[in-house]
Amino acid sequence: MAETHAQWLQRMEEESKAKQKRFIGGIAQKLGRPQVTQKPVRPVIGAPDFWREFEWPEEERIERFTANFRGVGGHVERLSGMEDVTRFISDKAAETGARYVVRQNQPELDGLGLEAALPQAQVSVWNTDAEENWKARAAEADFGVVMADYAAAYTGSVTVLSAEQKGRSVSLLPTVLFVIIPVERLKTRLGEILVNFDAAGREALPAGIHFISGPSRSADIENDLTIGVHGPGIVYALLVG
Repeated sequence: MAETHAQWLQRMEEESKAKQKRFIGGIAQKLGRPQVTQKPVRPVIGAPDFWREFEWPEEERIERFTANFRGVGGHVERLSGMEDVTRFISDKAAETGARYVVRQNQPELDGLGLEAALPQAQVSVWNTDAEENWKARAAEADFGVVMADYAAAYTGSVTVLSAEQKGRSVSLLPTVLFVIIPVERLKTRLGEILVNFDAAGREALPAGIHFISGPSRSADIENDLTIGVHGPGIVYALLVG
């Protein structure tokens, strides 16, 4: 009598489990130890206390972030104030001949005065014109300018949140990205950043949480490292203060 579909599924599951058991048993035998049949006890869940309390002083955070960010191909500049940020971006625009700039629509960036500082370029402020195709505007931009919400020194990562006035395309599509990081937003560990999202609750989560660790890079095709495939190929982290 032919087996039913349910019987066939049960037989296939039993054969799969038996094959898995033989495979794991073979590994255990080669390692010279018995096969583990009980899941290990985890007395600590999450980061241990010593790591939760770990924190570098400010200058060390700056030094470590700088080393880690540069280590993956990013650029880091230490600037005293927002006036220096305007001057730095203006100098880079003159150096590279940048003609299109897009920035987030944030009060901190209004004070940069990029429109006046870059008369040779078209400076667009995200989501200020309902008729504009903002993704296309970001894709054609030579420069993208954003404010970092946080940064982590231990990993050399910058956190940029997206919202209606902080489109993710500003940090993902331009050729060159400038991320402005007030030093008081530079933390030691990622955990110091992530805890803020837990505390806010699910309903208060932003539209996107983006961790940027240097320029875009990919080695998906035959392990051939390529820069700038999925995002900006040049990233400047501007530490201010």
